[in-house]
Amino acid sequence: MTERVWVKSIVPDIQSGLQKTDKKLFVTDSRRLPYANEILTYKGDKADTKQLKSYETDILVYEQLSTDIWKPRLIIETKLDSVTTHDSITYSQKAQAHKNVHPYLRYGILIGNREHYPLPGRLFRHGQHFDFMLSWRTLQPDKKELKTLIEFIVDEVCASRTLDEIIFNSRSKDRTKFTSLHRPLRLNK
Repeated sequence: MTERVWVKSIVPDIQSGLQKTDKKLFVTDSRRLPYANEILTYKGDKADTKQLKSYETDILVYEQLSTDIWKPRLIIETKLDSVTTHDSITYSQKAQAHKNVHPYLRYGILIGNREHYPLPGRLFRHGQHFDFMLSWRTLQPDKKELKTLIEFIVDEVCASRTLDEIIFNSRSKDRTKFTSLHRPLRLNK
């Protein structure tokens, strides 16, 4: 089975799990999302010519804000069987590039068909821009694996919404005012 076919096969289960929690969240595969907005020329003091650069995402979780307005909340990169050092570095850099354009965006990686192997050390070492990492023993998750993924997605969407609020309402008098931030490390065996 190819990675693309595998992703298409799991998206409906993810969508179904999310809809039980939040009707505004949707899941799609192979959606292109900008990672750069390059300015090619200026006219006076204003950008005149712009060019968006996009990467295709494996899985995109987005929030439908209204009929035609949506906001990306989470990207999940996917791999089958194993992850190389090159994959870890490349996907982590992709995560950082997307976060430069969408500073509230969360990013994870899901590895399918890992059998009894844990997440590889190279992923921890080189995946510094991932907000979560997860592996499944087979191509189709068992109930616990799917439940964990849905929980991670819900948590990451909540984090995305909070970051969105913090970043874009920082000058509002009515903003929520935070005095601390802690990013815990949570691991499952």
